Order: sequence, then C-alpha cells, then structure tokens
Amino acid sequence: MGAPRNMFAVATAAILVAMVLALIRAFAGPSLYDRVLAGNSFGTKTVLLLGAMGFLMGRPDFLDIALLYALINFAATIAILHFFSYKKATMGELAETAAPTAATLGSPATLGSPATAPVSAPAPGPSGEDGGAT
Repeated sequence: MGAPRNMFAVATAAILVAMVLALIRAFAGPSLYDRVLAGNSFGTKTVLLLGAMGFLMGRPDFLDIALLYALINFAATIAILHFFSYKKATMGELAETAAPTAATLGSPATLGSPATAPVSAPAPGPSGEDGGAT
C-alpha cells in the first residue's frame, strides 16, 4: 500500500517543479503567445496537482474541483487569446487611420503627381493656333 503513495508523492514533487518552470517561462517569455502557452501549461499542471493531492490525502472530491478548474483554464485561455487578437486587429485599424507616416508622405497621391493632378486644356501654340489642325 505504501508504494503507490510514494509514487504519487514523487509525481507531486515533479509536478511542482514543472509548475515552477512554467511560471519562469510565463514571466520570461519573449512573446505574448509564449506567455499564454506557459499560463495554460501551468493550469494543466494545477489540474494534475489537484488530482495527485486528492489521492494522497484520500479526498476523491478533489477530482471534481480539478475538472472544474480544467474547464475554467480552457475558457480563460481562449478568452485571453481572443482578447489579444481583437486588440491587435483594433490597433491595426488605428494605425491605418493615423497621421501620415514617412512611407505615405512620399507617395504620388500626396505629392500632386501627374497621376492625380487636375487635367487642364492644352496650351495654345506659338501663333495662337490650336496646334495646326485643319
């Protein structure tokens, strides 16, 4: 009876180490998606920890809490990714309507190029004629 308990105690310690590593990645992640993935990984390891602790303490009701936490973790990860993708899209729309940048200042539309200049009547020839058309 002691061997499974020892095995779960070692697994619990390994889960705690993995949770610490996930937290380090969450704080040091180079991008937003690395941080979200580390947060999701931390939540998954929390579910495993709740299950292992429930077995070690003889409390099977911890599994219900672990399942509920897994659902909350999934919904929170989807919500965070949706929020940041919406925020990125909104920031992209704001960038399009912002003041002109150096790239748009040199475009033909802003310099009054012949493509956008108003069309005027041809200038009369040197003798006042219309170019010699008879």
